[in-house]
Amino acid sequence: MYKRQIPNRDSRALKRHWGSAQNFASALSGSRIESAVRRGKFVWCPLDSGDALVIHLGMSGQIRVVDGEPIRHERVRLVLDGQSPVAFIDQRLFGSLAIDTLVEVADGRAAGLGSDDAWIPSSVTHIARDILDPALDLAGLIAAFRKRTTGVKIAMLNQNLVSGIGNIYADEALWAAGIHYATPADRLRPIDYRRLFAAVRDVMTTALDAGGTSFDALYVNVNGESGYFDVSLNAYGQAGKPCARCETLIVREPWQNRSSHFCPRCQRAVRPRR
Repeated sequence: MYKRQIPNRDSRALKRHWGSAQNFASALSGSRIESAVRRGKFVWCPLDSGDALVIHLGMSGQIRVVDGEPIRHERVRLVLDGQSPVAFIDQRLFGSLAIDTLVEVADGRAAGLGSDDAWIPSSVTHIARDILDPALDLAGLIAAFRKRTTGVKIAMLNQNLVSGIGNIYADEALWAAGIHYATPADRLRPIDYRRLFAAVRDVMTTALDAGGTSFDALYVNVNGESGYFDVSLNAYGQAGKPCARCETLIVREPWQNRSSHFCPRCQRAVRPRR
């Protein structure tokens, strides 16, 4: 049960909440958290009031178990009955917390990972199912991708098509599947997509088992521990190093204000249709 909120540290973390910081604290006070559900970078906790606490992680948001004094970039702290406090940490302030109403999922299936309930916050309905979601319609996802003419990596990061895939894991999955990031999505066959999405699931499952990928001391798990998946990276951040498959040097190219990493031999570019 949520007990109380330590005086708010940064109300900017509540920018997506429809009321004030005081309203946010009052809405949570005395409420019981029923579960924790995830879809992409959204996590929501259904409350016994019928609403949900919605956490959007953004680029750098984290939920950490904490105690004692505030820690760096701590924006909001929640104190629970009989449990250690939890804090919302966000270096860049792109994430947020809010109270939202729950609406029924259109397909009637479990809304996300962590609960069998078919109810989702109204602010999350535009986010597609997670790539690791057992309720994901794989055939429908492949069909949606094959209608796109953009590069396949752009489609992979489109949260309206599929959620949960970030830039690092996209590069790793594309390398594993032997697909160039700029290949037009409509040029790939269903068999290519089945290979690609299997690679995405393998990469992300392995990363989760390793605690994620940490390139900064600020990026840690709920207990404050760094992830170790970065030691297994084959493409991302490996520019100038030999490909683990063919020993050709990995290339880094600027892409969408970020970077793409690939093997020019294993992942040959495919031209758009004329």
